[in-house]
Amino acid sequence: MSRRDSLHDAARRTLEKDGWTITDDPLILILEKTLLKADLGAEKFFTAEKADRKIAIEIKDFDTPSVISELEKTMGQLQLYQWALEEQEPERQLFLAVSEAIYLKHFQKPIFQLAIKRNKINLLVYQPEQEEIVQWIAH
Repeated sequence: MSRRDSLHDAARRTLEKDGWTITDDPLILILEKTLLKADLGAEKFFTAEKADRKIAIEIKDFDTPSVISELEKTMGQLQLYQWALEEQEPERQLFLAVSEAIYLKHFQKPIFQLAIKRNKINLLVYQPEQEEIVQWIAH
């Protein structure tokens, strides 16, 4: 099993342990007759709010020789997914899922902070080994 697969599976199990129902694996999106695939679609019912919350998740490990190239690629992916979601499922909120180690290693850097802020990227930071959510960061 590749590292990406293990992170994918760990992120999925983390969401399930937190009470999310995985609705799509992958989440198929169509934009201008082009097929796009976000890693996961999930929803959770909140009884206090009497409403569903739906999310789309893209999982990244940023384990490449050039994390800046990976950031550029990821920002483009997320933008396309956001456009597709606005047309297909505007109630679904898009999140980028990264491990806590990657968040601490890269997402504290000024260029990552700027990209997250300017592109309003929502983050799901999780601990893959313990399969626990560390934090949700919504913009």
